Amino acid sequence: MAQKGKVIILVAPSGSGKTTLARMLFEDFEDLKFSVSATTRQPREGEQNGVHYHFLTNEEFEKKINSGDFLEWEEFYGGKKYGTLRSEVDKKLNSGYFVLLDIEVKGAVNVKEIYGDECLSLFIKPPSIEILKQRLTDRGTEDNETLSLRLERAKEELTYADRFDQVIINDDLETAYQEVKSAVVKFMNQN
Repeated sequence: MAQKGKVIILVAPSGSGKTTLARMLFEDFEDLKFSVSATTRQPREGEQNGVHYHFLTNEEFEKKINSGDFLEWEEFYGGKKYGTLRSEVDKKLNSGYFVLLDIEVKGAVNVKEIYGDECLSLFIKPPSIEILKQRLTDRGTEDNETLSLRLERAKEELTYADRFDQVIINDDLETAYQEVKSAVVKFMNQN
């Protein structure tokens, strides 16, 4: 039996470079697997059930909430729900893989409580709210309303940073990645 894997959580306000950092980790670590989240939103073109997300009806999602199947879940504006299925994570851990979770701040705090020392939680922080605003604006995907919602949310998320194992400031992507990578290597090699 392979050694049981561990959980790695990457959390960051939108626009802090989390997706890019996660992609770089997957390229460097073949025993790192992504946890496929469950959602009540409709599949987008090209998305496959069980690959991109586990697509559930609202009723199925509610049933899983009530039976304690989620490590964490959240409801977003518009009533769409997203969550991490414990069975999905534990299946990969039991196969000896490390599981990367890309989740919201409050969910991350819950997951850290559940897995304790078997979980590394990294908070990726923008250098400043001004820089974050600039990055979000440069992406060109936000209108004024969603931009201000994301910035408000980011300010709230930043208040949780001290509850994570490590805070990494993403001012320069390469430097931030080296910090993330070295934290992951150290964590993977701990018994």
